[in-house]
Amino acid sequence: MSGIIKKKNCKLYRINGVEDHIHIFSDLHPSISLSDYVKDIKVASSIWIKESGKFPHFKAWQGGYGAFTYSLREKDMIINYIKNQKEHHKKETFYDEFKRILVENGVEFDEKYLL
Repeated sequence: MSGIIKKKNCKLYRINGVEDHIHIFSDLHPSISLSDYVKDIKVASSIWIKESGKFPHFKAWQGGYGAFTYSLREKDMIINYIKNQKEHHKKETFYDEFKRILVENGVEFDEKYLL
């Protein structure tokens, strides 16, 4: 997976996950579309997961994803947040967090399309 990120001139700052989702914090070169970037990550990681046998119950990634932008001054805060995913989600579920972020940022959504 790191080959994809390096190849596409993107820098990976932090990745971490829990049982039902992962967070990836990286920059994205303007010449790369977000959908292509996510697709490449999902394809490469799916192949690795299936071939490694480390996660025998893994079938596939979900079809969708969420993406948010942040300013450079928030970099350390985001890295620390991602490092502490397991602890954070003891207090707030992923679903509730995702919905809260959408509302805080004025993103309209239909709950039937959320995870």
